[in-house]
Amino acid sequence: MENEGAAAPVAQRKWGILAFLIVLLLMPIGHALMVLNEQVLHTGKYGSAAVLGLVGVALLVWGIRRDRNKAIASLLGLLAGILAWTGWVEFSFVWIAEKENVAPMMENGEVVTKPEYLVMLSSIGLLAVALVMFTLSSTRCPYFRWWQRIMGLRKSIRETGTNQELRPMAVTVFMEVVVIMWTFYVLLLVAYDPQIAGDRHPFTYIVAFGSLLWSAILTAKLMRIKTFDHALRYAIPTVIIFWNFVEVAGRWDLFSEIWVHPIEHWLENSIILAVLAAAVVYYVVDGRKDPKALRKSAMPAAREPRAVRGTAQALGPALKAGQALNRGKVHVAAGIEHPDPA
Repeated sequence: MENEGAAAPVAQRKWGILAFLIVLLLMPIGHALMVLNEQVLHTGKYGSAAVLGLVGVALLVWGIRRDRNKAIASLLGLLAGILAWTGWVEFSFVWIAEKENVAPMMENGEVVTKPEYLVMLSSIGLLAVALVMFTLSSTRCPYFRWWQRIMGLRKSIRETGTNQELRPMAVTVFMEVVVIMWTFYVLLLVAYDPQIAGDRHPFTYIVAFGSLLWSAILTAKLMRIKTFDHALRYAIPTVIIFWNFVEVAGRWDLFSEIWVHPIEHWLENSIILAVLAAAVVYYVVDGRKDPKALRKSAMPAAREPRAVRGTAQALGPALKAGQALNRGKVHVAAGIEHPDPA
C-alpha cells in the first residue's frame, strides 16, 4: 500500500514530466541539426535548410488534418515550429550574414556570437510590433491576458473578440514555438551585446536566474496538468524560458555544450535523440489512452435548451401540414450535400 501511495504522485505528474522531457530534448537536437547542416553540407546548406522548413510545413498540414486529436495536433505543431525555425528563420539570417560579410563578435580570439545572430538582433523592432499585436488581440494565452488585465483592456478586447478557437491547434502551437523562441533569442542577444549589457552585466544575471526562477514556477504548474495535449503546450514556454539559463551558463563556460559540436560528441547526441524518439513514441501511444483527452476530442453535441425543444414540439403539426401541402409542388434533388456546421 505504501508503494502504491508513493507511485500515485508520479503517475499523476507523468503528463507534465513527459511533455517537459520532449520539449527539453528538442532544444539540443535543434541546435545540433543546424550545426550539422552547416558543417556537413557546406555549399548545399541553404537547399537543405529549405527542405527542413518544407518538412515542417508538411507536419503542420498533417497536424491541421488531425485537429480532432489535440495531442497529435499539438505534437505535430511543435515539431513543425522547430523545423521551420531552424530551416527557414535561422538560415535566412545565416544567408544575410554571409551575403553582407558580417563579422562575428570576438573575445580573446574566440567567436562568442556568430554573425547570423548579430543580424537577428536587427529584428527587434519587428518582434516588438508582433508582440504588441498579440497583446492587444483576442487570445487564450495567459501571458497576454495578464497584460490585458494590467492595462485594463481585457473587457474591451473580450467584447470585440471571441473565446472560440480561431485556428487549428497545430497552427496555434506552431506560432507559439516560433514567437517564443524569437523573443528569447533577441532577449539574450540584447544581454550579450557589450554596448548594451554584456556577458557579466547584472542584466544578464537577472535574465539567467530570473528565467530559472520563472521556469521553476511554470514547472510546478505544469506538473498539475493531467492531459497530454495541454501539458505539451504548457511545456513549450516552460522549457524555452528554462533554456535561457542553459544558454547563459554555456556562455559563462560552466559546461561544454555538446550539441554545438555534434560530430565530436556524436554518441551523446545520439543518446539524446534516442531518448527523444522513445518519449515521442510513448506520448503518441499512451496519449490515445488518455480518457480526458478522448472526452475532450469527442465531446457530445450540446443539448437544445428546453424552451427551444418546446417550441419545436408546438410547431411540429403545423410544419407537417405545410410539408404535406407542398409535397407535390417542390421536388428536392436526391444526394444534395449538406455543409458542415461552422
